[in-house]
Amino acid sequence: MNILDFQKMKTSGQKITVLTCYDYWSAQILADSAVDCILVGDSAAMVMHGEQTTVPATMDMMAFHIRAVVKGAPKKFVIGDLPFASYRLSLTDSILNAQRLMQAGCHAVKLEGAAGNLELIERMVQSGIPVMGHLGLTPQSVNQLGGFKVQGREERAGEVMLQQAIALQEAGCFSMVLECVPKGLAEKITGQLSIPTIGIGAGHETDGQVLVLQDMLGMQKDVNLKLTKRYLQGYDLMLSAVNEYCSEVKTQDFPSDENSF
Repeated sequence: MNILDFQKMKTSGQKITVLTCYDYWSAQILADSAVDCILVGDSAAMVMHGEQTTVPATMDMMAFHIRAVVKGAPKKFVIGDLPFASYRLSLTDSILNAQRLMQAGCHAVKLEGAAGNLELIERMVQSGIPVMGHLGLTPQSVNQLGGFKVQGREERAGEVMLQQAIALQEAGCFSMVLECVPKGLAEKITGQLSIPTIGIGAGHETDGQVLVLQDMLGMQKDVNLKLTKRYLQGYDLMLSAVNEYCSEVKTQDFPSDENSF
């Protein structure tokens, strides 16, 4: 998949599938999967580093994870998140940060929000850096939003979001994420844009869907979000395997002669 395929898939009505990924071994699995593209999200701060929000993600962290994922899935289209405040600097410094993620191996960058970002997006696109937008629940603004809440419920807020989506498209974004948005609003935005929308907690009328890999695999026992679906009880399966190993070591069933030299 390349950047042109996003538009082709929207035009043809073919849904776009996206999953997050943060390391080499899981990227190898996604490399063999049917998923269309990979997002190395700043959710790595929470999923991989145990933080409570995405705010602690840094440029070093994102570049580190992007390199690992690209090595594991070299033929997949990879999008890298610009972390908190890294694109709220001068135009020069913000573009240098985007450049760093591109040179780490991703094929596009993603940033949150429209206000204050439009000139930067235009400059990045002119510089050869594809940009994915992100509206609705923008996790980097969790402290300003007062928590992880659905956005755009009120009519006025929905109209503002629609205008922001149009502005992101006009600035040059090739697609955008709509997160935790009422499905009616997501459908309206999707219908008025020529670029594809990727939903998470935004209904099925968007042009595609994105989920956090660990959420859909059920790898976090205490995380069970409305916006996701568990396709595997991964935590329980891995815990069982680890405990079986420990038991076999103690009973001397492992290593057997087959595992010995």
